[in-house]
Amino acid sequence: MQKFTLILLSLVLLAPLGIDLYLPTLPDIAQGLNTPVSTLQTTIPLFLLVMGLGQIVAGPLVDNFGRKPVALIGLLLYLFGSILAATATGWPQFLTARVVQGCAVCCTAVVAFSGVRDRLDGDDAAKAYGFLNGALNIVPALAPMLGGFLAESFGWRAPFWFLSCYALAVGVLVLFFLPETRPAGTLPVKGLPLKQYARILRQPRFLAFAFANAGALGMVLTYVSLAPQVLMNEGKLSALQFSVAFGANGFWIMLVSVLVNKMIRKVGRPVCLMIGSMAMTLGALLLFAGVALFPGGWQSHWALYMLPVTVAVAGLAFTVGPATSYALEPYQQQAGVASALAGFIQMAGGASGGLLVMALPIAEKSALGVMMLAGSVLIALAWIYSKKVRGTLTAL
Repeated sequence: MQKFTLILLSLVLLAPLGIDLYLPTLPDIAQGLNTPVSTLQTTIPLFLLVMGLGQIVAGPLVDNFGRKPVALIGLLLYLFGSILAATATGWPQFLTARVVQGCAVCCTAVVAFSGVRDRLDGDDAAKAYGFLNGALNIVPALAPMLGGFLAESFGWRAPFWFLSCYALAVGVLVLFFLPETRPAGTLPVKGLPLKQYARILRQPRFLAFAFANAGALGMVLTYVSLAPQVLMNEGKLSALQFSVAFGANGFWIMLVSVLVNKMIRKVGRPVCLMIGSMAMTLGALLLFAGVALFPGGWQSHWALYMLPVTVAVAGLAFTVGPATSYALEPYQQQAGVASALAGFIQMAGGASGGLLVMALPIAEKSALGVMMLAGSVLIALAWIYSKKVRGTLTAL
């Protein structure tokens, strides 16, 4: 089971690597492609939006054709998209490459989370989801530094060549070592399963937990998108200092995720959701307090941004595992479809929320604080609903 989980992790890592590896190189890419940095920054939420929308199609595919074939197709697309980005000579080609990569990771993400649902239930599933999401934070901890080193040594195209090699290596692992986990009784899906999606969407339980994840992801997406502007342009951090601050926060989320995995069995998933909502609220209050209480000369200091973020992302760690397991538990025979729909709500909802608050005519820190409050409300609603569903699990 450990080898199986690690292979699923290698699939899940494709998404954060596609975001975090090239963050410190955005100015170099902008110069190389003669494109404004602000334009390139839109590829971050666009990548996640495509990933979310694509899962609506990928979900039926993994239920009809199996987890392994769809994973291999996704890896081929990722390889192609990475090569396209590495050889880009202009903005249109780079944009196309990011869209292709987004389509690729929607396949691999559905396979990974469907695989967990195929093998595990209840608290065990929550721990596995928490492990996958917690281990993901090794990527934002290390990827910016790796991307910066590769770009400094070999140019801004090097991170995308690295992604090409990674996709090829994971493809070999999947081809030879990933077992097919699709249950024998999986319901076949003809075309786009709109009726199945509609049936699942009518379940308040599913919506409560899926939107809790969307709120948490929206907060992280807003933080990541605004971090280069707040920390590098306003805070005057160098690329290396930015990578260290970004990476330290990633390790922090990983440590909190380990703690959550140990707490789930002792205190239960509802308590974890409650803590997640409280942490997100506290992060927002600290962010607004820093803006209101400190003089203007201090506003550009990195700590006034990163310390509230550190508190809020702990709420993410307490939320994702329990919320994902609660959302998918009733759908053993529809794991691919349910995982796809949950991923769509999480990715598309989080990306849309982040884009919305960033479009508001307010300062960057205020926009992040608003997204933190929205996430805390959604997680609180999930916590309230979690107290109603214990012991009442039924499959559709």
